Amino acid sequence: MDAVNSRRTVLVAAAGAAALAGCSNSGDGGGSATPPPKATGSTAALGKASPPAQAGNVLAKTSDIPVGGGTVFAAQKVVVTQPSAGTFKAFSAICTHQGCTVSSVSGGTINCPCHGSKFRIADASVANGPAERPLPAQQITVENGSIMLP
Repeated sequence: MDAVNSRRTVLVAAAGAAALAGCSNSGDGGGSATPPPKATGSTAALGKASPPAQAGNVLAKTSDIPVGGGTVFAAQKVVVTQPSAGTFKAFSAICTHQGCTVSSVSGGTINCPCHGSKFRIADASVANGPAERPLPAQQITVENGSIMLP
């Protein structure tokens, strides 16, 4: 029985030492001389998988957006449409019904997969509910064949 008690004492002591080591300042960024690396850029701030376009960064080429259609940029939460040749519009990709991200642009509408809402590509007005409000407009810049978010 003394051997069992000795073994318990060693295990308890080891566990206590490990717990204390976890509270120390060495190497964990908690007061150490070298702070942990910080994530930079808007990707970290927004928690997105891919970086959103920033001023001067190209979101798409104008040739990527079909006439009479559009493209959803889910990571940037924006949809860009080209209702007529050379006319580009941008709207929020977040459905005004319950906040789902729209998934496609086809047949002249921006389509939400969650409950079937559809929005017209020219002005994002509601073409089919249950959404009752249009998608909010987003600002874009079109220069030299490129589409950028300001």
